[in-house]
Amino acid sequence: MYEALFDSVLRRIPPQRAHAAALGAIDAVTSRPRPRRWLRRATHRQSGVIAIEALGVRFPSPLGIAAGLDKDAEHYEALGALGFGFVEVGTLTPMAQASNPPPVLARLPADRALLNRMGFPNKGAEAAARRLARRPRQTLVGANVGKNRETPLKRAADDYVKAATALAPLADYLVLNVSSPNTPGLRELESVARLEPLVRATMQAAGTTPLLVKISPDLADTAIDALADMAVDLGLAGIVATNTTLDRDGLATPAERVAREAWAEGGGVSGRPLKHRSLAVLTRLHARVGGRLVLVSVGGVESADDVWERVLAGASLVQSYTGFVYGGPAWPRSVNRELERRTHAAGAQTLQELVGAKATPRAGEQRADADHLQAG
Repeated sequence: MYEALFDSVLRRIPPQRAHAAALGAIDAVTSRPRPRRWLRRATHRQSGVIAIEALGVRFPSPLGIAAGLDKDAEHYEALGALGFGFVEVGTLTPMAQASNPPPVLARLPADRALLNRMGFPNKGAEAAARRLARRPRQTLVGANVGKNRETPLKRAADDYVKAATALAPLADYLVLNVSSPNTPGLRELESVARLEPLVRATMQAAGTTPLLVKISPDLADTAIDALADMAVDLGLAGIVATNTTLDRDGLATPAERVAREAWAEGGGVSGRPLKHRSLAVLTRLHARVGGRLVLVSVGGVESADDVWERVLAGASLVQSYTGFVYGGPAWPRSVNRELERRTHAAGAQTLQELVGAKATPRAGEQRADADHLQAG
């Protein structure tokens, strides 16, 4: 039903307007505590089979919403009521800022993808902190932080520290976004030489709140290894992999259609085109760091098959954004139900037991054969 509605109505509405209308409708349905509690009972699995212990908290489902959908911490409870185990809000910067000049968002339906160059539009970390201070804490919330567009790279750490200081006491975890392609120069911060002092400063501001870093899918494998080693050495809680990509290879959308978008060269692609690279980065990270970091996989997640595959490959948590846009409000509930079914079919008591069950082990590690898990 939702796919028919999307194809016949929603895809004909400008994407930003459609997304705002959809979030508004979800908010309206879940605005009162009693309907929200009823919906949560209907969408979340009560058995605890798919719950995941990570980052010092218990996630009711490994499936969460990636940063970018709830930019200002305004919709997290509504999204949590739909069945998501957690919501990552942001990206939040110290000062409020507008989006890049329009157009900033386009759908690529043939690829089940989105193309965006929003550039961290948000109302500022302090405004989000005021909203989070009033949250009922029914939904776990991570806060994704970045630097303001006008802040020079040499002062980037100041912005991350300010945002982290405001949000750390109110979030269940923090993520450093140094990998968006839509803020000029931001990805230069992914080099270990630039990132290490930034991480050290932000960790101090974060205090006891777990701190992760979000990386790009466009990094060379050697750079991914270097970042993983740095994360372990500095004591980061984990890595979120991956952000959107600048790669346009293999798109089903005709090249002339993409070229018609004057901003297409600078926009990041999310959704199905990211699937294989995101999984490859996750596999590489797990082989490098094993269980020493919490790995959060995002990129091309559009089905229970994808979530299951990422968990077996070593992801404790899995995020979606574009998959939810195309899948609709009933999508997280259906994913949760299928994950529980597969966990039972694999002979496991909990999904937690299966994290990394089919991953490549780190050097020197031994693990039991897990071929029977493929059929799930």
